[in-house]
Amino acid sequence: MSAWSSSPLPAVLEEEATDREHLEGCAATLEALAGKREVLGDRGSYEEICLPEASRVLPGLVARVRARAEALTGRSLALASARAFRFFPGDYRLVRDDRVHEDRPVEVIVDLSREAVPGAEVHYRHRGQVFFVVPSRPGVLSLVERGPTVLANHTYVSKRHRDARVVRLLLLFRS
Repeated sequence: MSAWSSSPLPAVLEEEATDREHLEGCAATLEALAGKREVLGDRGSYEEICLPEASRVLPGLVARVRARAEALTGRSLALASARAFRFFPGDYRLVRDDRVHEDRPVEVIVDLSREAVPGAEVHYRHRGQVFFVVPSRPGVLSLVERGPTVLANHTYVSKRHRDARVVRLLLLFRS
């Protein structure tokens, strides 16, 4: 909790959200769900899965992530929204398509990809400057306090990685 509370822009990265077998089961659950393909010109290209009942669809993972987020932030948290993104070669999601949050919720990303994809990162920006980078690696868990000056973009997935498939679960928690 000290790393979280000592920073003016709280953000934490952990290598293992949960055991590999559990993550693979969650990834398979998400793979079975239909997503909506978004092609937004110069703002992004990706597939989004809205998960209004994330606690029912992925109960173990949501409960573990919430407990870990509460321990790291020292805040009592409730799930406000859940969605997943799938990125394929050529996909990205720019900052201009991000949502602004006034109430400083905690955004958690769990990487459910099958394998790491070099360069396919999430960049968190404060007033335009990158201050926190989340790599594309299976099992990585990141927490970021999303104040009104913090935006995020998902960088371009290079077409050099022909079989790339980046899967990220985004959970937004509010106090």
